Amino acid sequence: MAMLTVRNLPDDVHRALRMQAALHGRSTEAEVREILAIAVKPEARVRLGEALAALSRDIGLTNEDFEVFERVRDTAPAMPLGFE
Repeated sequence: MAMLTVRNLPDDVHRALRMQAALHGRSTEAEVREILAIAVKPEARVRLGEALAALSRDIGLTNEDFEVFERVRDTAPAMPLGFE
């Protein structure tokens, strides 16, 4: 598991973190982990796979539709940029 060091944290911010952690019944370090997790991985985030599945259900795509996509798909390797 990764470690993170935060330097030059203002005293008032550290004090507020300690108080918030105490209110939640956890250590300051655990409180900071929770805050960071919520900030970068919100529960309401859009997951691409789930969004695409929902979209295909909404417009009524079936397995047969995807079979058509596979038949007409271009299978030639892509040319790298700049080599056109």
